[in-house]
Amino acid sequence: MSSPKSSGINNEQNAQYLQAMGIQSWALRAQPLTNVVEEAVEGVVEDTVSLVTENAVSAEVAEVMVDAAEHGVTPATSDVDVTVDVSQLDWPALQSMVSSCTACALHESRTNTVFGVGDHQAQVMVIGEAPGADEDQQGEPFVGPAGQLLNNMLLAIGYKREQVYIANILKCRPPGNRDPQPEEVSQCESYLQRQIAMVKPKVILAVGRIAAHNLMKVETPIGKMRGKQYQYGDTPVVVTYHPAYLLRKPSEKAKSWDDLRLAMSIIHAADESKTNKDTS
Repeated sequence: MSSPKSSGINNEQNAQYLQAMGIQSWALRAQPLTNVVEEAVEGVVEDTVSLVTENAVSAEVAEVMVDAAEHGVTPATSDVDVTVDVSQLDWPALQSMVSSCTACALHESRTNTVFGVGDHQAQVMVIGEAPGADEDQQGEPFVGPAGQLLNNMLLAIGYKREQVYIANILKCRPPGNRDPQPEEVSQCESYLQRQIAMVKPKVILAVGRIAAHNLMKVETPIGKMRGKQYQYGDTPVVVTYHPAYLLRKPSEKAKSWDDLRLAMSIIHAADESKTNKDTS
């Protein structure tokens, strides 16, 4: 009987590699094997060894994968297409997924993702359009002069910044602060939907044209959208001007104040309705 060709790996190593791949160990039969069968067996072993070696994962990477799995996220590799059900993620898992998102080209130019901040059980959820330069640097929505004005607007209706939840249509800054493109909005939409579903706000305050148009799926001028109550699923929506616009045109602040009062009236109506149900 001709002796098997050497593959450079002993039987003990073969067994270890096969066990790592979840393949049942094999043994040569006592009867002679033809050269064709010998070569086929050796090919399987060599391919298995190569596959294990090429896909070996460092301890550091493995730790990241385990951490992600514990939060319900399975990191995808270039060879594996993994679809995650965003609607089932909790806050840590959702934020982790957003921070590593490469679904659109915006990840190539961002400094930080801008996930959102605030009370996870807020009555008011503020939704803007996309991060600007300051937001991209700090990883937080509505900072800088526009953020300060938003804070003052919220204080005017009795809410501190940390008592509301603030997010954007996009989680990454578009280059040059250009308008978000439809495909970019589409890639981010499930993240925002999950945030809204977990916060369960009594009202959404959509600030700015981009936020209003993408939430309501309309192209109506924002001036004509103001003063009305809309619905995003089961959640009431009030549209108002973006703080950055109000900084450029302070004369419109009175209209935004009317919008804020409309939002508060919706909250009060919801509270009264709940009280009546509880006492009936």
